[in-house]
Amino acid sequence: MKKVKITVLRKTLIKDLAEEYGAEGLTPCPMLREGQVFYADYAKPEGLCDEAWKAIYQYVFALAHGAGKALFYYGDWIRKPGVAICACNDGLRPVIFKLEATDTVAEIDYEPVKE
Repeated sequence: MKKVKITVLRKTLIKDLAEEYGAEGLTPCPMLREGQVFYADYAKPEGLCDEAWKAIYQYVFALAHGAGKALFYYGDWIRKPGVAICACNDGLRPVIFKLEATDTVAEIDYEPVKE
């Protein structure tokens, strides 16, 4: 398994929906910043929002296991192998992520329990 680089590309606020449905003073995601980078493999990296992880982990897992050698979805989505562009599932202020396969081997950072 390889590590996957996760880069925060853009924080958004869909103004018309936020005005209609959002809490007063809603802003783009306060948890992340554009340009922020995380590395992941089998587990959520420290500091990454739990909800964002739930939205992107399946792509991280696929890239970590070699899916990056080919294009996702028959080549009609992303033109560069080893890359996925994904978003968290916040309908009012989604964060856009770039996921990139790397050549860095993932290492287990805990001792597995053996019974």
